[in-house]
Amino acid sequence: MSLSSLSSPDAQLDLRGTPCPINFVRTKLLLEKMPPGGLLEVWLDPGEPIEQVPDSLAMAGYQVEQIADCTGYFSLLVRRPAIAQ
Repeated sequence: MSLSSLSSPDAQLDLRGTPCPINFVRTKLLLEKMPPGGLLEVWLDPGEPIEQVPDSLAMAGYQVEQIADCTGYFSLLVRRPAIAQ
């Protein structure tokens, strides 16, 4: 099975209106339940959420593949590592 760089997400999480650090915690909990290599799309508010959550996820060992400005919110694509840590 080949994975393209634009593969569709396995799950989606709408965290618009969710404050920091709750949005990071919810994202991390869902990623931990996903299979290795799973791709999660997260919707985040502008400001502190999009400034903090991607960096926090990267420091926690997740791969942030894309951040897109969707006018009023941001779409973040995050992949769980293929090898369990």
